[in-house]
Amino acid sequence: MAVIQKYGKNYSPDLVCHKENHPSDKIGVAGCHKKWPEHNSNWPRPVARVWTVVLLLGTCLLYCARVAMPICAVSMAEQFSWSKRESGMVLGSFFWGYCFTQVFGGYVSDRVGGEKVLLLSAAAWGSMTAFTPILAHFCSQPILSMTLARFLMGLLQGVHYPSLASLCSQKVVESERGFLMSTVGSGSYLGTLVIGGAGSLMLDMYGWESVFYVSGLLSVLWAYCMWKYLLKGEGKCRFSCVNSIYVILCCSLVPAYLYTWSQCPLVAVIVTHLCTASTFFTLLSWLPTFFKDTYPDAKGWVFNVIPWLVAIPSSLFSGCLSDHLISQGFDTASVRKLMQFFSMGVSSVFTLLLCGNTTFPWAVAFVSATMGLTTFSHSGVSVNVQDLAPSCAGALFGVMNTCGAFSGVLMVYFSGYLIEATGSWASVFALITTINLLGLCTFLGFAEARRVDIDSSKVRHHNIHI
Repeated sequence: MAVIQKYGKNYSPDLVCHKENHPSDKIGVAGCHKKWPEHNSNWPRPVARVWTVVLLLGTCLLYCARVAMPICAVSMAEQFSWSKRESGMVLGSFFWGYCFTQVFGGYVSDRVGGEKVLLLSAAAWGSMTAFTPILAHFCSQPILSMTLARFLMGLLQGVHYPSLASLCSQKVVESERGFLMSTVGSGSYLGTLVIGGAGSLMLDMYGWESVFYVSGLLSVLWAYCMWKYLLKGEGKCRFSCVNSIYVILCCSLVPAYLYTWSQCPLVAVIVTHLCTASTFFTLLSWLPTFFKDTYPDAKGWVFNVIPWLVAIPSSLFSGCLSDHLISQGFDTASVRKLMQFFSMGVSSVFTLLLCGNTTFPWAVAFVSATMGLTTFSHSGVSVNVQDLAPSCAGALFGVMNTCGAFSGVLMVYFSGYLIEATGSWASVFALITTINLLGLCTFLGFAEARRVDIDSSKVRHHNIHI
């Protein structure tokens, strides 16, 4: 276990900001003669609390839309005659799309504001969710249309977490980031809980199509309310300079980020997040099928609700605990490592217990403990990137999530192959444990909390309105 040392923060003012000296503040692109202003003001606490609730609800709806397919996969497989491998292909296609927009979404959020990217993406993936049943019924090959629909869902949802990381690093002080990220992160478990309970009931009463309709329309409604009441219904998107896109792509991205991404602590964060995300996505995608296959007479709402009901207070507790320890003067890096030890180390013990022959109540208990402890990563690796590089946290989190999504594709598909090849779920749980321990060793050995980013003449476009 990580040893927490009090009053040992690694802080070096020399690493905070390395700016190059320029003869002028002008940006050398025709038509742009004035440097964009930097806005680093933090939210006042009342405003931060409002945004925390709104982002919590948005993440909840994100997962309602995302988990609709795993919840309905068994019914859809029966209706469309899909094999386990075909179901794995549909479920895994989400992560292919999820890979492509992570870095882009984070980088744009660093420049124009994460709240704007969140708004546009939510309206898009909410609409896609609502249209999914229509695509399934009106296409002669449902396996192809659902694979494409899940790919597009991943493409649209890929910007969500990088945008959150960017928004948090710009607007929230270090001693409160753990609480905000863990609270907002608990929205993923709340959403899975809601869709697991209400979705199971809708599935039994009205068919699988209703799950997609309700979750999609609620997501669109959330996006509208956010635009109307928090962003004040601002109108068209506009750039005050015709060459601003060129400035973003050519003047800022390459020189600063190539150096930042080469830092060893950031590589450790990326590897650890890859392992965390891939195991979580595998559990998220296959647990409903695991319970259906192993305990066919069990009620769906039990295993679709209880693990996520445990995960919500666990996530909130981890955020409060980490922020309290840091505010008391404990070393930030050691606190992050402690949270990750619970997330990947202790949770793996309960995952291994699923490999044996267990009764249904014990299986639900082990899965609940696993998912509850996994939430500690919100106060560990997920927020550590903001400690290391707050100036480009969105783009860096995009890199992390891209790696995690790509590994999620492989893990979800390979898990389906293992189940068919071995006829046992134990091989899947053993694989998850191995990957968790690999990520944990990497994080404990190399993670730090000192700033390593370069904030060199950064261009931030805050005059883009929606």
